[in-house]
Amino acid sequence: MEGRESLDSVVPQKASLADVRLVITDVDGVLTDGGLFYDATGECMKRFHVRDGLGMKLLQESGVQVAVLSGRDSATLRKRVADLGVTLCMFGVKDKAAACRALMEQAGVSAGQTACIGDDSIDLPAFASCGLSFAVPDAPVYVRQAADGVLQTPGGAGAFRELADAVLQAQGRDAVFRSASGYTQVMGAMAQ
Repeated sequence: MEGRESLDSVVPQKASLADVRLVITDVDGVLTDGGLFYDATGECMKRFHVRDGLGMKLLQESGVQVAVLSGRDSATLRKRVADLGVTLCMFGVKDKAAACRALMEQAGVSAGQTACIGDDSIDLPAFASCGLSFAVPDAPVYVRQAADGVLQTPGGAGAFRELADAVLQAQGRDAVFRSASGYTQVMGAMAQ
């Protein structure tokens, strides 16, 4: 985030990235660009950014849990989550506030230790349930206004990674992505 305003500086003091122990992410519009592709058999395909996957693993290896929360469910999504070793997940969710509370309970963290990232109206209840909320810059204006912070990277282009890097930086663990020696300490568990 060199040369850019720190995400901590745009977040009200109600919570801090330094306190985050769980990051809950939406999928469509955050981990993907929101587009859906269907083949002739009706199978849904999605495009994920590898930097987001690496960001998830960097957080996990640094003691910050990651949860995936989606209003949709598909074999493609389940495969991606499994590939990354994310075990905190809920799919086909309509009530994201209740889902966030359940994920926080499973993770053993409080709302003040939880950040979430979303892109649309379905994510607003999650924003209200978590200590910190972030929207992607291509989210509708009313979603951006409801968030504590707005990322600079669009959904599907590494938005999750931007937030992951900011959390790690705020916690003094940015060596895992800034230096070869730092990355070497966690590389055995990495996946993209």
